[in-house]
Amino acid sequence: MRFAAALTAGAVVAVATLFPGTVLAAEAHELPGETMSLWWALPFAGLLLSIATGPLLFHHVWEHHYGKITLFWAALAVVPLAVEFGMASAAEAVLHALLTEYMSFIILLFALFTISGGILVAGNIHGTPLVNAGLLLVGAMLASVIGTTGASMILIRPILRANDNRPFNAHVVIFFIFLVSNIGGSLTPLGDPPLFVGFLRGIDFFWTAANLYQETLFVGGLVLAVFLAMDIILHHREAGAPKIKDPTPDTKVRIRGLANFPLLAGVIGAILLSATWKPGVAFSVQGVSLELQNLVRDAIILALALLSLAVSSKSHRRANNFHWEPIAEVAKLFAGIFICIVPVIAILRAGPDGALAPLVSLVSSPTGEPNDLAYFWMTGALSSFLDNAPTYLVFFELAGGDPQHLMTTFGSTLAAISAGAVFMGANTYIGNAPNFMVYAIARHRGVKMPGFFGYMAWSGAVLIPIFLIAGFLFFR
Repeated sequence: MRFAAALTAGAVVAVATLFPGTVLAAEAHELPGETMSLWWALPFAGLLLSIATGPLLFHHVWEHHYGKITLFWAALAVVPLAVEFGMASAAEAVLHALLTEYMSFIILLFALFTISGGILVAGNIHGTPLVNAGLLLVGAMLASVIGTTGASMILIRPILRANDNRPFNAHVVIFFIFLVSNIGGSLTPLGDPPLFVGFLRGIDFFWTAANLYQETLFVGGLVLAVFLAMDIILHHREAGAPKIKDPTPDTKVRIRGLANFPLLAGVIGAILLSATWKPGVAFSVQGVSLELQNLVRDAIILALALLSLAVSSKSHRRANNFHWEPIAEVAKLFAGIFICIVPVIAILRAGPDGALAPLVSLVSSPTGEPNDLAYFWMTGALSSFLDNAPTYLVFFELAGGDPQHLMTTFGSTLAAISAGAVFMGANTYIGNAPNFMVYAIARHRGVKMPGFFGYMAWSGAVLIPIFLIAGFLFFR
């Protein structure tokens, strides 16, 4: 399988990590973001444009060569960095993104994808508006407990089966991405990667739930209400359309693969362990410091995923139409995104001294106080296109970076950053990793999903007005 190649490469990196004497360490090198122009963002913009237009304009080429296209844009980011700033600086910047961010990111996604793929919600129910709304509500609630990826992977297939006889069903997947893959994960650090980054930086585990529940209930409730109204209208229109034979007739719902639930709990436990156990041991790979607790966490999570493959029934995975292409696609595309984002993040970190200074200045009032509404929209706008975890971290640092100060005096600013990062990850397919995974699964199951810009038309019509209202109510 193609994903095995990625795991093999990860194993090679792990060997180098566990035996640091075999790897030459380098001095710490920082990219000088204050001297970098916006031309450095070209590879990132090109990759985003390729993702947006490839499936529409050159579908067959994209389908067979998206990995090569992604590699081209990644090389276009790395080679100029090496030429301009030296091999050491470029290598460390890229390796830092891959080893400290991408590796943990893709291992966690791989584990949640694999373990949840062994859980079969057997049987089928008819996707009426009330049933669909109920499934979306359950998924949104689960997202803060087992993460947006876990909840998305467990529930996307049942909701696709429930609606596979409906001529209008793409909207169900779109709202699923809105609620289950994004908004629902806003109440705990386990829900979404940006909040986990904040947790590792010192934000209390329950701070998010205590300070974001009103915003989450308001935004999530409005989105769910819009979905219910739209689904009722479309369901009514379908009554007069030619009937489609249901590929999976209604049968009693049963949950199979229960052995995978303890494995999901183990993933959660491994994440909590890495946040609470600090042995003070680190290994250096080309100047990039990798802490022992994070390596142990990733090893446990990977082992749990492999254990799921061993204990899960193959028939359950076949019934789920489980295959590796969705996670392989996410792995390749996000590897490119994490590499191409390196110079963009460097420019952002330069703050008022960087090429994006006009944008950075928007988050402060003339008196120097943080502008919460600007933080909400700036964090959200960038999280729509950049990975929302590093985007959260950039604005976390711009707001001072002191967790105690941000949880108290500037609590509303931290809430604005958190809400913007999590909520607005739903604005595009690439704002949050589960978005693209759900999109890929739905597309492979035959759902006529809109393209990149078509999806943004949905998010622009549904989410942006709700975010405008929420920003006025909570962050003005």
